Amino acid sequence: MENYSNIVSYLSFMLNGKIFAVGVDYVLEVLEMQKITSIPKTKPYIKGVINFRGEILPVIDTLFKFGMGESSLTEKTVIIVLEIKSEEHTPLQIGFVADGVKDVVSVKPIDIMDIPEFNDKNNTEYTEGVFKHNDDFITIINVNKIFSLSR
Repeated sequence: MENYSNIVSYLSFMLNGKIFAVGVDYVLEVLEMQKITSIPKTKPYIKGVINFRGEILPVIDTLFKFGMGESSLTEKTVIIVLEIKSEEHTPLQIGFVADGVKDVVSVKPIDIMDIPEFNDKNNTEYTEGVFKHNDDFITIINVNKIFSLSR
């Protein structure tokens, strides 16, 4: 019999034709695209802010943050809202743009592989690993590092 207590669930999403995933424990909600208000003099990866449940929510351009260019927002773009918990700070809620959500994927931790370091640690610093699902490789991102507003 399968031991389901060792299975971890991830929300997979599309970004520039590639599939990434974040742990479902971080995900608060997936929103349809809405007007993002730009804020002057912010870091270049911050698209702006939106109203989320009566609070101001920063929205990150995920492609830009990943060093893969700049996102072009369309009516199919979604905003994935995360709550990042930190021992040093109160929980941080942020939104990030993605081309779309694929599905929730469950995987055994033993099936998650490390990403090899190519030239330096930059390509692995923001990831937790990769796993194969159907015919696709899905990269798990480290939300505490990639979506930190201080980086």
